[in-house]
Amino acid sequence: MEDAREALLVLDGLTKAFGDFVAVRDVRLDIRESEFFTLVGPSGSGKTTMIRMLVGMEQPTSGEIRLNGRVLNQVPANRRPTCMVFQDLALFPHKSVGENIEFPLKIAGVAPRVRRERASALLRQLRLPVDYYDKGVNQCSGGERQRIALARALAFDPQILFFDEPLAALDFRLRKTLEKELKDIHRETGKTFVYITHSLEEAMVMSDRIGIMKNGGLVQIGTPHEIYNRPVNKFVAQFMGEVNTLEVEAAGAHAVREVQGEGTFEVRDMPEHFTRGFLIIRPEVMKLGPAAAGAANTVSGRLFNDYALGSRVQYQVRSAGGAQWLVERLQDDPFEGASDGEVTLGWRPEDSILVSE
Repeated sequence: MEDAREALLVLDGLTKAFGDFVAVRDVRLDIRESEFFTLVGPSGSGKTTMIRMLVGMEQPTSGEIRLNGRVLNQVPANRRPTCMVFQDLALFPHKSVGENIEFPLKIAGVAPRVRRERASALLRQLRLPVDYYDKGVNQCSGGERQRIALARALAFDPQILFFDEPLAALDFRLRKTLEKELKDIHRETGKTFVYITHSLEEAMVMSDRIGIMKNGGLVQIGTPHEIYNRPVNKFVAQFMGEVNTLEVEAAGAHAVREVQGEGTFEVRDMPEHFTRGFLIIRPEVMKLGPAAAGAANTVSGRLFNDYALGSRVQYQVRSAGGAQWLVERLQDDPFEGASDGEVTLGWRPEDSILVSE
């Protein structure tokens, strides 16, 4: 279903070059009112340069940044109705929690009583005790400092909050907790969040839409469901995590042939004009052993290894043709086959994803 919300932030041909090196090239993107939009990509993809332009720390070489129709290219960071939460949080260690939260209001000349009321309200909203107002920032845990930084960002009531990998330095358990909390806070505040991360898993948990960057450009924009189920190319499919990837060529209207002789496989949807590309099958849709009996697509191989992944177990199977296959099953439904024993893999035609590059 198409989202009918108005575009709040528009990037129109946004480009940034440093000498001969183009860090961001011709990015065109509309970010909607109250949306949680995440830019994700590997190191060097251009996402940090992108957000530095959006907050006013860098000026574009060409193109426009428009907020509610107003061009922001020349507007300095401190005069934009936006705020940034940095990876290092940039809290003032010598100030109390309350003083940190109030800081943007103090700079704006807001009266002390109003500042205190606003800080107390934000402490409650961010699920921090109100008596933390006088507590030293360095006495707070990592998760608490994240909430304090977010409260300070919200204090000035910005139209957009930008986040530069704020969870990157946290341990896994705290990061998982704060991912959900950030999504809850976004829902509660109704603010527009623009988030930068190198973790697509993080983006999938929190985002309304995701933009995947590579070599300075946007490769794909879509909802988490669209990105996961309909990747536009091999890069996006593999960026999602470990997948089974085979180079294939068309072998009919609904079939492809693996170029190294692994087999011919049925597919449900053949892209128009597809002649050669890649077949992607996600490990969790693969069947293993007796469960693969009767599957339209099958491959035989030997069970080589297994890996515990929390609630799942991943099995590595090596086929006679030399391909390495990954299959995942729930931890409470493990495969009982013998190590190094011959097994059959299978999957449905509708679980095949074909991409051209």
